[in-house]
Amino acid sequence: MGLFDFLKKKETPKYDVTNLSIKDLDQGFIFDYDMKSWVVKEVYQYDWGNNNISKEFLIDSGEEVGFLGIEDKGEPWITFTKTIKIRDLGTDIIDRTVEAKSPPKILVYQAKEYHLHNDSAGYFNDITKGTDDWEELIAWELYDDNEENLIGITQWGEREFDAVAGVVVKEFQISNIIPGTD
Repeated sequence: MGLFDFLKKKETPKYDVTNLSIKDLDQGFIFDYDMKSWVVKEVYQYDWGNNNISKEFLIDSGEEVGFLGIEDKGEPWITFTKTIKIRDLGTDIIDRTVEAKSPPKILVYQAKEYHLHNDSAGYFNDITKGTDDWEELIAWELYDDNEENLIGITQWGEREFDAVAGVVVKEFQISNIIPGTD
């Protein structure tokens, strides 16, 4: 720190530190969920067209890594997911999805039945990298009957797939949001 560095104007935060919400989350932020503190490691943005933008955060509790997805549908739609092996959804899931251009309408995972809810083509950008490199993708969401549990399948290329499984989260379940230190 130089002698006159204290005179430099500090950058004003894009959020109100006295009233932080999930909409303010950014890299380095810390929050509590499911009796654990989580750190936002990376920030991703999805563009689904028609001004439909969603964000996803790679989060780490020190014990486990997951994803917090947030889509603003008037009221935030929040999901917490973890990566699963695509083959856990069926040994032929990739072939069936490529052939039919969609996963099966009903999947069973860990003895629970999931129904295809929606599919979306869009673009993905890793904001954390600071570049404007967007990658095409197709995403499918499947929910259980109560719409409390979900499976997400993402196709990145001809035969490149990712899968996640998780739960729908209520906004009040995310608490004690604090900005990270730079």
